[in-house]
Amino acid sequence: MRPRAIIWDVDDTIFDYRGADLAGMRAHLLTEGLLGGDDSAERALGRWQRITVRHWARFSAGETDFQGQRRDRVRTFTGRPGMADAEADAWFGRYIVHYEAAWSLFPDTVPALDRLSGYRHAVLSNSSSEVQEHKLRTLGVRDRFEAVVCAAELGVSKPAAEAFHTACAAVGLRPDEVVYVGDEPDIDARGAVEAGLRGIWLDRTGRGGRPELIRITGLDQLPGLLAGDTRFGAPSTFG
Repeated sequence: MRPRAIIWDVDDTIFDYRGADLAGMRAHLLTEGLLGGDDSAERALGRWQRITVRHWARFSAGETDFQGQRRDRVRTFTGRPGMADAEADAWFGRYIVHYEAAWSLFPDTVPALDRLSGYRHAVLSNSSSEVQEHKLRTLGVRDRFEAVVCAAELGVSKPAAEAFHTACAAVGLRPDEVVYVGDEPDIDARGAVEAGLRGIWLDRTGRGGRPELIRITGLDQLPGLLAGDTRFGAPSTFG
């Protein structure tokens, strides 16, 4: 059966999150002199990324809310566990100004969406609707997606099947009628497959491996995959 819709991850799938995060944090650190104990901006950036992964995992596990993980990232990074909420929010807000200034879609995003215009499109993200709605509108692609479903409002994160099923319900389709595309092999592709969707791992960095997953290295490959692979409803070349 040919799929009827594509549901997309956002960060590091259609939007260059890592690039914007690095550029934004570098500008924030240099502008405010916040290198602290780090001997270079690059070392500080690496520490920020590790802290982000740790506190995002706590959010995904339901141990804190979306705003809480932001505040805890700031407290951990600055080494000030007792920092007041308002001060942590202000610190993160100053960083956000630099981060948003660096926002960009990957160069293959809009061409892929154009070539895939015959499908319906939606978003499922482990972020918040406020963040992703603003991001997609700022980047000029919000009108490409029928629905934006996010973990912060849903109360459950990928790879939980409920997250994928809610996104399918948002476009009124069964899981087996939907393809999911994301940059994480387990959270995105494997999670989608286990939820009954057809999952595709977008391996932009060329990590490789995971032969059990359907893998592409750029969105320019996606239209051909959907059109030519029998797993996505393409006719068999055998008899």
